[in-house]
Amino acid sequence: MKYVDEYRSAEAVKQCADAIHRLVTRPWNIMEICGGQTHAIVRFGLDAMLPDQVTMIHGPGCPVCVTPVEIIDKALDIASRRDVIFCSFGDMLRVPGSHQDLLTVKSNGGDVRIVYSPMDAVQLARQHPQKEVVFFAIGFETTAPANVMAVLQAEHLGLENFSVLVSHVLVPPAMRAVLGSPRNLVNGFLAAGHVCAVMGIEEYRPIVEQFRVPVVVTGFEPLDIMQGIHLCLKQLESGRAELENQYARVVRPAGNPAARARLNQVFVTVPRKWRGIGEIPDSGWTLNERYARFDADRRFAVQHIVADEPAECIAGEVLQGHSKPYDCPAFGIRCTPEQPLGAPMVSAEGACAAYYRYRRQRAQSAAQAATP
Repeated sequence: MKYVDEYRSAEAVKQCADAIHRLVTRPWNIMEICGGQTHAIVRFGLDAMLPDQVTMIHGPGCPVCVTPVEIIDKALDIASRRDVIFCSFGDMLRVPGSHQDLLTVKSNGGDVRIVYSPMDAVQLARQHPQKEVVFFAIGFETTAPANVMAVLQAEHLGLENFSVLVSHVLVPPAMRAVLGSPRNLVNGFLAAGHVCAVMGIEEYRPIVEQFRVPVVVTGFEPLDIMQGIHLCLKQLESGRAELENQYARVVRPAGNPAARARLNQVFVTVPRKWRGIGEIPDSGWTLNERYARFDADRRFAVQHIVADEPAECIAGEVLQGHSKPYDCPAFGIRCTPEQPLGAPMVSAEGACAAYYRYRRQRAQSAAQAATP
């Protein structure tokens, strides 16, 4: 398939890795933002092909991973109600809240359904007018356009029994939070190509200019990522800090103007809590006043629900790049995909899940060695 097979060429990846070895003269830390990139790096062993001076840091770019416990608790409260059909993507069903998860609610009789699109939830609202149908709208800028269109479709159809529980988060404020931390280790970023396909690339330029860090927009195939690392290291080695687009075959500078217009029509920017990180200003979207009647948070009066993160889970340290999954004493022992302590072990894009799946033996040995 054009634009896929050639980006999975082992020889091309090796050539790019060799060029990186010839280039690097000092230590550098590069953070990949997206959990999909993290899984590709770990699955294909791309980090093992890099010089010892180059460290890949796994960033807070997994939407399931950063959804805070209190949002999960709100979902559990709503999904437990007898008049509700609660719709979600499958990976959210096993993310632990304070005491249980959505799969447990379903096993206890709650009408919790896995859907493949928010439009499936809209259709369910049409089919079941006597029920309240709620869609769990999580994710970064990538999934937001589809969720916006579901709200607009519900408005068009005059559906009074449809709402969304919104937990959208935004990439640039998270990058600023990482760079502004006194514990920051990041010298450069690989930005998520699918986010930029929606939003464009220009919102990263102020970050580049303020913090003097390279940002390279990158795809998700092995060669995409290795080329992105190479471009980032070339900037770092030459003392430059610029915004580059490795993923030009998909990402346009302005992104998708039609999608952005719809997002601006329906959403408003708000502070948002991130699992294990805390509240980041202006880092989320929620429905504006015009569409507030579709806001499940308001409709079911769950704004009061707050929750603390589990003390044993070091998700925040992993998501900010301060720790690797195997630094957690619970990794692979008390925290597994079957019995997760935190979302990074559940999500298909979580760093802990990636290490468990692709480097379990090595990572588990490191975790056991770190246990007092």
